[in-house]
Amino acid sequence: MENIALIESFSEFKDDKFIDRVTLMSILEDVFRNALKKKFGSDDNFDIIINPDKGDLEIWRNRIVVGDGEVEDGNQEISLTEAQKIEPDFEVGEDVSEEVKLIDLGRRSILALRQNLISKIHEHDNTNIYKQFKELEGEIYTAEVHHIRHRAIIMLDDEGNEIILPKDRQIPSDFFRKGENVRGVIESVELKGNKPSIIMSRTSPLFLEKLFESEIPEVFDGLITVKKVVRIPGEKAKVAVDSYDDRIDPVGACVGMKGSRIHGIVRELGNENIDVINYTNNLQLFITRALSPAKVTSIKINEETSRAEVMLRPEEVSKAIGRGGHNIRLAGQLTGYEIDVFREGVEEDVELTEFSDEIDSWIIEEFSKIGLDTAKSILEQDISDLVKRTDLEEETVSEVIRILKSEFED
Repeated sequence: MENIALIESFSEFKDDKFIDRVTLMSILEDVFRNALKKKFGSDDNFDIIINPDKGDLEIWRNRIVVGDGEVEDGNQEISLTEAQKIEPDFEVGEDVSEEVKLIDLGRRSILALRQNLISKIHEHDNTNIYKQFKELEGEIYTAEVHHIRHRAIIMLDDEGNEIILPKDRQIPSDFFRKGENVRGVIESVELKGNKPSIIMSRTSPLFLEKLFESEIPEVFDGLITVKKVVRIPGEKAKVAVDSYDDRIDPVGACVGMKGSRIHGIVRELGNENIDVINYTNNLQLFITRALSPAKVTSIKINEETSRAEVMLRPEEVSKAIGRGGHNIRLAGQLTGYEIDVFREGVEEDVELTEFSDEIDSWIIEEFSKIGLDTAKSILEQDISDLVKRTDLEEETVSEVIRILKSEFED
């Protein structure tokens, strides 16, 4: 039977893609009905019988017998003479069922049928992949590096699905080789045309949160809750954790003895420095904890402006700000408050903004970014350190220090 080759070609896809029987029959019937519409103008009067397991396919066209010369629609009607060639006993008004062979559709139609069949199968497969990965959004996934491009890593999972890890979703220290397994969180899944685009991220705060779930049993079991995660990927992160069971120390459980539990997570993130903090509804206490390892003397909070003025001993200021201003920036993101640092016991200090007639505002802004907003806070620093922590040239920093020193000398 000439239908068998076409059915067998479909069966190959069926075995590879695990298309269920009902879907298989639905796709086949849809493809053949489209072909019949193109050939005969309508498929309403056709019966299609499919047995994909055996490779059987039958197409039957049903027409009404009319008198010779009275045929108006050759697809719906058949003349008495033609009907009696099929079965001599047919009479006018009776229904005639006649099998249609694939060869009757023509060679071009058969080629188009196969192409349409392949297209429908790919479309079905892509839809299933989209649905599968859409449910995995926000979950950790592992795939193997297949191709390394300038702007992205192309990976394949065990099923051959393509996962994309863009450059801006990679941790700065990430370095991958072909064949290496990579973990990340499925960030987004979209259909572009008929093809699913699956984007993985290793820089998302959610990736760190999910690593806590996978590596720390108490988080996985729900005994410890990860309240919020903020990150500067590859540099530093702060994680606020809480437990509804007073017997559990959430920070201790997450870190483990000598950092044993969190070590694997740190290594996965390219030695990212992770501060685990006890969450609390007490805002002053939460800000104090968020600024760890610095020890805060006092805090003044303005809830209307979401700003907090933090007083510290001079030797604690650099700890609060952190390298590159990372610590104070993350503390602000974690708590939702803009944090201003002040030195305890500094009475004769001057706000940097007071020098706006001599120092450009953009330069003042550069110092503010790293938590230095008074004259003495800058004068306490080494020039080389200030150059490293800001985007300012050494000449600019030296000129600022000269201006500030002249204020106190006067």
